[in-house]
Amino acid sequence: MKVLVAPSILSADFLNLGDAVAAVERGGADLIHIDVMDGRFVPNVSIGIPVVQALKRVAQVPLDVHLMIVEPERHLAAFAAAGASMMSVHAEASPQLHRTLAMIKKLGLKAGAALNPSTPASVLEPVADLLDYALVMSVNPGFSGQTFIPESTSKVRAVRNLLDAAGNRAPVEIDGGINTANAAAVTRAGAEILVAASAIFGSDDAAVATQQLREKALEGLPVPLREN
Repeated sequence: MKVLVAPSILSADFLNLGDAVAAVERGGADLIHIDVMDGRFVPNVSIGIPVVQALKRVAQVPLDVHLMIVEPERHLAAFAAAGASMMSVHAEASPQLHRTLAMIKKLGLKAGAALNPSTPASVLEPVADLLDYALVMSVNPGFSGQTFIPESTSKVRAVRNLLDAAGNRAPVEIDGGINTANAAAVTRAGAEILVAASAIFGSDDAAVATQQLREKALEGLPVPLREN
């Protein structure tokens, strides 16, 4: 089992975004997480296609695009063309989730489904065999700096069990309030991709914070499974 760290630029300095990405890459970031918000599905507006295009030119690691928007299927091709390597849509925003995931995969990207804190893991059962990853929100989406919802740990375990039952070893991603205090607990529950925003970009040194988060996350794994 390998733990991937995905710093979220939601808390980065947008005036120096290229430098921010370079810093977390020096710290060993595996992915760059990009939260796209439309002010409708969540009560905030963030970034769009031009920023993804710009990041693609400077990032050395894949771009993990998280669409927190209504009607995501209308924008899949544009984000794929902008440079996304993997893309998640919310089950709550995708009434035809199977079709939306299939569209993402047809574009050559890894397809993920995201769940809000109040959405049960069982919602993913009909598409469990199609997922390349599943994203558990451990805060209510929309804003950086929120406090981790403790029940999210058991939800990660439930999603992991659901995927395993479907014969799918796709990783579970977790996003929201992740830091060095809870990283080991979520990896122990089955999370393999950890998204962190303020814990990394709100620190004095984003490279060091990225490295420290990985180290803490690895503590949640049995010794034989720990990998850098």
